[in-house]
Order: sequence, then C-alpha cells, then structure tokens
Amino acid sequence: MALIIFDYDGVLADTLDDLIHFGQEACNQLGVNHAVTKDDLSNLEVMSFATYGRACEVPDNLVDEFVNICLNLFAQKETPPAIFADLDEVIRHFSANHKIAVVTTNSSQNVHAFLTKHGLDSLVHAVYGVDTPGSKAQKISLARERFVENGEVVFMIGDALSDVRAAKEVGVTSIAVTWGHQSLETLLRGNPEHVVNSPYELIQAIER
Repeated sequence: MALIIFDYDGVLADTLDDLIHFGQEACNQLGVNHAVTKDDLSNLEVMSFATYGRACEVPDNLVDEFVNICLNLFAQKETPPAIFADLDEVIRHFSANHKIAVVTTNSSQNVHAFLTKHGLDSLVHAVYGVDTPGSKAQKISLARERFVENGEVVFMIGDALSDVRAAKEVGVTSIAVTWGHQSLETLLRGNPEHVVNSPYELIQAIER
C-alpha cells in the first residue's frame, strides 16, 4: 500500500481556461491593467493563487483580494471543472489498494465539489486545501503523518515545479505530469523521480 497525493489544478482538474478567465476577472475588479495569459502560470517558481496574482502585476496590498476573488469565482461556477481523460479510472484503480489524498492551493470546498461531481469523493481520504494552514510541503507531511503507519511509500503527483520541490523537501517521491499548467522544461528543473505523459502511466510509475 502507498499514499498517493494528487495536486488538483492541472493534475486532476482541467482548470486552465478557468484560471485565465478568473485571473482576468480579478484583475479587472481590482483595477489592474494586465492581460492574463497562460505564461503567467507556466513560468511560476511557486504555483499558488498569490504568486499567480503577482505574476499578473497585482500589487502586494491587493494580492489577498485577488486570491479571494479567484477562489470565490471557482466556488460560484455552476458546474465543477472537467477531469482529465482517464484519471477517474486511474483513481478507482488506486483506491482498491492505496490511500489517496489531495494537496492543493485551491479550496477544499471546490475540490470536494469536483470530486463529488465525478463520483470520486468517497475514494479520496483527505483534502488539504488553501484553508489548511501551512506550505504545500507541510501539508504533504500532514497527510503522511495521518495515513502512513508502516513506512509505506508516499508519492506526490504534480504539474508544477513547486510540487516537485515540495515533495523533495519532505522526502517523498515526486511524479511530474506533463498535461498540466507548466512545461516539461520547467518541471525538469526540479529533477522529479518520474515524469509521466498520460494518466495510465501513473499506474506504471507507482506499481511497477
């Protein structure tokens, strides 16, 4: 048995268009003259709504408002985001023999709504969102302390350089996915243990 931790945005949920749209809406509401593009996300050293706001030229005194606007826009969305193709089957496969958690800079409320929509909420043992205090590395450690009893392997699956670095910071195995928000070139700067190009490759990386 392993503990398998997923990031949310760009790994489970296809939120790129929403992130760009909501980031632009937040800038507009705050009077920030910036045209939001994918590049504002793809080059971030640390993937979070706060760093995203700064990349969009939001002044420091307005960053918290930027974060709240984006999170609220996600929460108000009539339907949760789409799941990347085949990931629902992969999660069901893992749930038979492993523990599953989500660590994200999105809100746990938004993640649970997404998981419920896709019939996966009962298969995920815990969600550590922006509403859980601490860094991503600290939240990975919280999940490990809660679910790992006999030295089982812990995997952190992410689409951002900061996910890889957070995994390494706390000594868990990092898996970088290439279908998310950051380029392979950016991900490789963190030297992940595994790089996968499709959800089914996660099974090979974790269970081989």
